[in-house]
Amino acid sequence: MIHIEQFHHVSLSITKLEKAKSFYGNILGFEELDRPDFDFPGAWYKIGNQQLHLIVYNDSETLRSGRKIESKDGHFAIRVRDYYETLKYLEKAGVDILLKPESKSGFAQIFCQDPDGNIIEFNVEQSSIGK
Repeated sequence: MIHIEQFHHVSLSITKLEKAKSFYGNILGFEELDRPDFDFPGAWYKIGNQQLHLIVYNDSETLRSGRKIESKDGHFAIRVRDYYETLKYLEKAGVDILLKPESKSGFAQIFCQDPDGNIIEFNVEQSSIGK
């Protein structure tokens, strides 16, 4: 049996480090962490008690080729405090989004992409947004 303590991190392949750092650090406001001196570029961010690891890897087979935001595609999700506040913030920042406020999941969802097409979901319980 595996005794899980917590979810630790998600790693995403990226191609342009400075663009990714601007998106995750400046637009989304994630706190950048110190990163070991690997022999490849990247960045680490703190998200609550978990981490996001960005790895520059141009030959990755996980990089998406299209710019269509599709919620069924691979993504990671972040629980936010306020759906509408998050929506307004992303719109003001000029981030393209896909809204699913009445998803069958029970979560009100906002999907977007980073500069390399990695999909991010922001969500709250549907009951918190009213109908």
